[in-house]
Amino acid sequence: MPAVSLLLNLLWILFGGLWMAAGWMLAAIIMAITIIGLPWARAAFNIALYAFLPFGYRAVSRAEYLGRGDLGTGPLGVLGNLLWLVLAGWWLALGHVIAAVILGITIIGLPFAWAHLKLAGLALWPIGKMIVPIEDDRAYDRGFPAH
Repeated sequence: MPAVSLLLNLLWILFGGLWMAAGWMLAAIIMAITIIGLPWARAAFNIALYAFLPFGYRAVSRAEYLGRGDLGTGPLGVLGNLLWLVLAGWWLALGHVIAAVILGITIIGLPFAWAHLKLAGLALWPIGKMIVPIEDDRAYDRGFPAH
């Protein structure tokens, strides 16, 4: 991890990133306990790790990154995302938006506010996404735009 990303991640943890990662982890645990929520639990766990250390990584479409669709990127993924949106996604997104507004008030907090807004978008529609290092330009190799 480059030094700038490491510094930003350390500051992120100190200024609230730990709490949002804990929120994602709580969502993952609740979904796993229900057994039927295991597909969402996996996505929430992966995003909890991303929410803990967001700098130096990005969320991309799994279908674009891998060059092929799968169960989570097709119609069942859309249905799963709709259920997620209603049950947990909007709560997590709201938490990220509130944190972004608070951090966005200061100039120093702007990079963190931007990271929260990216996570808020991901909170609404996480199924079919994967987290990759920013340096990984594999999606660009296939001619797909990276998200």
